[in-house]
Amino acid sequence: MPLVLKRCKRFGLTRYEIDRGLSGESAESGAPFVCIGRLYFSSVDEFQKAMEAHGAEIMDDVRNYTDIQLQIQVSEMTAS
Repeated sequence: MPLVLKRCKRFGLTRYEIDRGLSGESAESGAPFVCIGRLYFSSVDEFQKAMEAHGAEIMDDVRNYTDIQLQIQVSEMTAS
C-alpha cells in the first residue's frame, strides 16, 4: 500500500485502510475475504486517472504478496 499511496496521491488519494478478514457469519467459519483494501479518493474520476497512470504497475506488484485473484469494486460513501 505504500506504493499505491506514493503513486496515487497526486491523483487525489487521501488515505487507505486495510481490513484483515477474521471470520464469517459465525466464529467457526472462515472469512469470505483474506483482506479488503480501501482507497479513498474524492471522485471516481480521480481513481480512474490514477489507475490509468499506475494501475498496471500496482497490479503487477500485488503478485509479490499474493496469488489470489483480486476483486475490484468502486463504491460511494453515503451518510448514515
